[in-house]
Amino acid sequence: ELTNSMGQTVVVDNRAGASGTIGTALAVNARADGYTVLFANISLSINVSLFPKLPYDTLKDLTPVSLIGRQANLLVLHPSVNAKTVKELVALAKAQPGKLSYGSGGANTMLAMELFKLATGTDILNVPYNGIGPAMVALMGGQIQMTMSPMASSLQHVHSGKLRALGVSDMKRLTVVPDIPTMHEAGVSNYEFHNWYGLLLPAGAPRNTVNALHQFTARALETPYVKKQFAAQGIEGRPNTPEDYAVYLRSEIARFAGVIKATGMKPE
Repeated sequence: ELTNSMGQTVVVDNRAGASGTIGTALAVNARADGYTVLFANISLSINVSLFPKLPYDTLKDLTPVSLIGRQANLLVLHPSVNAKTVKELVALAKAQPGKLSYGSGGANTMLAMELFKLATGTDILNVPYNGIGPAMVALMGGQIQMTMSPMASSLQHVHSGKLRALGVSDMKRLTVVPDIPTMHEAGVSNYEFHNWYGLLLPAGAPRNTVNALHQFTARALETPYVKKQFAAQGIEGRPNTPEDYAVYLRSEIARFAGVIKATGMKPE
């Protein structure tokens, strides 16, 4: 819940998978008066291709306000895996196709790993879990060998030695983990994957309302507290204009449509 000069605002969270479509549908069907805001993540661009019969049109029924930030993932392994670099992992996977496994805690982590498999030509078994938390427990217990995890879910386990990090899914190294190479540096050319977060309003929201919420968001992202919290989780604050966010959303939808088609991903 947010409270600002516009009054009390209901914030609807769109989570991954089917529940994300429910949250988005609630926002789409709300009055376009600025009092209902959709807090969206990458699932908004994934669900378009993952669920063929959504009860809304993502591009027509929502008004982009601003991207909030992007969070890189870490490729993490169980310490027992005989690979200290991404190149060694790729070689190991190619030597025994289908024998290694990764844990997915939803469409986000699954898509990140499937994109990795496409980029490296590897065959790694997907083991789905009900959330990234159970997937991390299974990984630390040695039931699976790897995952592509959001920074906030894995970094503490990397620091404790329970997991080994091989690369970050950004095109530049992160200040919070400067010693971990990017996937591009590690040999996976042009690999990039971010969990992103943004704000949208129902279609038809007044332009002055869109602008006011955009300005409020941009100011919040510039505060030292938000910057500190984001940096600790590997999140890069990225406020942009409503027009730029609309372009970004379209590009993400098109990008993931290609990956989902190529991999044959289906809702779990």
